[in-house]
Amino acid sequence: MSATYPADEGELPGRIMSGEMAEQPAMLRRVLDEGAPVIRAVAAEIAARKPRFVLLTARGTSDNAALYAKYLMEIRLGLPCGLASMSTTTAYGAKPDLRDVLVVTVSQSGGSPDLVASTRAAREAGAVTLAVTNNPDSPLAAVSEYHIDILAGPEKALPATKTYTASLLSLYLFVEGLRGGDGAAAAILPELAEAVLDRKSEVKALASRYRFAERMVITSRGYGYPTAKEAALKLMETSYIPALSYSGADLLHGPLAMVDNISPVIAVVTEGRGGEALQPVLDRLRGRGADLFVVGPKAQVEAASAGFVLPTAGVAEEVQPILEILPLQMLAYEVTIARGQDPDAPRALAKVTETH
Repeated sequence: MSATYPADEGELPGRIMSGEMAEQPAMLRRVLDEGAPVIRAVAAEIAARKPRFVLLTARGTSDNAALYAKYLMEIRLGLPCGLASMSTTTAYGAKPDLRDVLVVTVSQSGGSPDLVASTRAAREAGAVTLAVTNNPDSPLAAVSEYHIDILAGPEKALPATKTYTASLLSLYLFVEGLRGGDGAAAAILPELAEAVLDRKSEVKALASRYRFAERMVITSRGYGYPTAKEAALKLMETSYIPALSYSGADLLHGPLAMVDNISPVIAVVTEGRGGEALQPVLDRLRGRGADLFVVGPKAQVEAASAGFVLPTAGVAEEVQPILEILPLQMLAYEVTIARGQDPDAPRALAKVTETH
């Protein structure tokens, strides 16, 4: 059984994006059933090579997935991990020493020239290279030593939805494979994702609050921070609302001054240490009278202006981001429809963005 979101769209704007959102529970099951054994095998080979450092390379939505992997690797593996600056090699011709370094390049299409060039340069510099893509026949997969297919299936809407959650789950399983784990914490996700996506009417009602928003601020900490960044991207590229994403800690270092009772603030509250670290930020936001929308546990939602209760009971903190983004994808969709725009085809964007 798969979620139906929405049920009767015909040729309405957004029908492609909504259909791809609805595929996510089935996609998560496919990654767990078909992808996991392959991912474990790749992880075992790379773990045997004992990388001393990890560099993550990506753009756009994939960059947010890579940031999630950074949290996983540093917390779950204790492995130093950074986000690569591709222009150092593609524009400046730098030749870093990458011996014993694992370079993970995340890309839905695997076709952007700068990702391909920087991965090729990394391999020539001695790195162990891994491509994580939705296209095993891509140029990126071809230049990488290892490849993981995220098995999302074709994605036609310009805003990435199912490829993002497929990337998160694949990266989680990969990191678990590196540490010899079985990734069992993810088994509950398809069922819970289906339940979240079935709450379409709830999100549609919430979206009416933000139809005329002129800007939004999205914040989180820990594992939820990549969710905040991805939610901001989704809102900007579909509804064209300027959405600024901040770590809760960074929000207190200046940007809090722009928060008032008019501009909405979305807080992604992960059940666990990340949510605990965000609590002082939530207190400050309430003190400023912010229009606070919370995605997270019931108690946090009840203390906010509005929100979406996530099913977090029994869900490990490190896999909650795979559920957190779902209501925010739906929110971006519903706000865009309410503003009379088509989320399938944002202006000035192409599905494969070629940067150099």
